[in-house]
Amino acid sequence: METKSKKNFEMTKKDFNQINRRSLFFNQWGWNYERMQGSGYLYILMPQLRKLYGDHTPELKSAMKMQNQFFNTSNFFNTIIQGIDIAIEEKEGASSIETVAGIKSGLMGPFAAIGDSIFAALVPAIMGAIAANMAVQGNAVGAFLWMAVNFVIMWFRWIQLRFAYNQGVNLVTALQGQLNALTDAATLLGVYVVGALAATMVNTKIIYVAHLGKMAVNFQDKIDMIMPKLIPALIVGAIYWMLGRKRMTSTRAIFIVIIVAVILSALGVLGKAV
Repeated sequence: METKSKKNFEMTKKDFNQINRRSLFFNQWGWNYERMQGSGYLYILMPQLRKLYGDHTPELKSAMKMQNQFFNTSNFFNTIIQGIDIAIEEKEGASSIETVAGIKSGLMGPFAAIGDSIFAALVPAIMGAIAANMAVQGNAVGAFLWMAVNFVIMWFRWIQLRFAYNQGVNLVTALQGQLNALTDAATLLGVYVVGALAATMVNTKIIYVAHLGKMAVNFQDKIDMIMPKLIPALIVGAIYWMLGRKRMTSTRAIFIVIIVAVILSALGVLGKAV
């Protein structure tokens, strides 16, 4: 079959919607340890690649082989890379394969750090804590707040594709030198937020009181004189240390925390801070 000219290709609203739908629901399809999101990336752009290069053409096979290579970035920023990708291939055709591969490799790392820091850690930690506190107090608005935040994030993922497509390679030039700074800022803010959450959400204290003759020693009062919220900080530090071990998984860490908490609570050592 004769190869279609790239001049016949034009992104339509249907194409943008199709890419966005596949990105939202099928980005992780085919995930594996060898190529991670590579198969999902190819699946997302496959209809547009067929429109651009034609069916069963050498150009399509070459593009498919490149798009199925190793790729892994934040789910919240992947369509920016796809928008730039399709804009370049629309303009340059099959001659842009190596350029697109380089852009994918160069952007997936910074975007992974930014997207995961902000949308996978920072926003859920802040908004989740607010929504959880409202729910604990019996306020149903907390549930709707949490849903609203997720809808806003999905809307953000939806609109960025067309923006990236319209900007093309100019977006890469505009972002040059700013990605690392944004990553560092998001990481630093995340550290502050996690520290604040550890102090406010881990409501654990030592309830054991030692009786030495007629004198009662409240260990929690003595610890508070040294550093308030020291116990929550130590608990978070212990969990962080456990997760850093080679054979430790988050599931095992959760069960260890539950078992230790139940035992120490039954012994009257630890309790909930009022």
